[in-house]
Amino acid sequence: METILYKGFLIGILVSAPMGPIGLLCIQRTLNKGRWHGFASGLGATVSDAIYALLTCLGMSFIFDFIQNNQDILQLAGSLLLMFFGVYTYRSNPSKNLKKPQEGLNTYSQDAITAFFLTLSNPFVIFLFIALFARFNFISSEDTLFSVFVGLLGIVLGALCWWFIITGLIGKLRSSFNLRGLWIMNRVVGSVIIVLAIFGAAYTIYERFF
Repeated sequence: METILYKGFLIGILVSAPMGPIGLLCIQRTLNKGRWHGFASGLGATVSDAIYALLTCLGMSFIFDFIQNNQDILQLAGSLLLMFFGVYTYRSNPSKNLKKPQEGLNTYSQDAITAFFLTLSNPFVIFLFIALFARFNFISSEDTLFSVFVGLLGIVLGALCWWFIITGLIGKLRSSFNLRGLWIMNRVVGSVIIVLAIFGAAYTIYERFF
């Protein structure tokens, strides 16, 4: 039980960490309106991610046999997709996409709702969940409904932990944080994802052939 919670926690962080449009939105609101506005945006994004994670679990329940018969291939494919995602994150310059904050979004609920719908408008996150689920062998046919729930809870906790830490850090650095800081952050996050992907692929190959 602790294993699936741990895996879910790690997946939640990996889904939330890359500085895409939602990450930029959370950082932007933190810099302009304070930490808790940024965290509220992260909360809205987390709820949307939880919905996509649940849909992924439901969809994967119909293809357990395929996953089990092709587990090594899927794990390698998941690692390659993560590596591509990491390279993209590393090479991107998020400061180019930073826009002026919109007017009128002054409440936490408005921040959360707008982030929720922005995240929900990107169904391609399902493919990221599929890659991560395959990479970490997140669920299996032996898992109970309660186990799946614990795993989804881990994803939510991991995402919230990321947003709590990143908005807290940026909130404390509001007076000195600049656009170059966003670029450096992307490099760090991208590098971590690339390292995880390489390690995952190497581990799968080692288990398969050695």
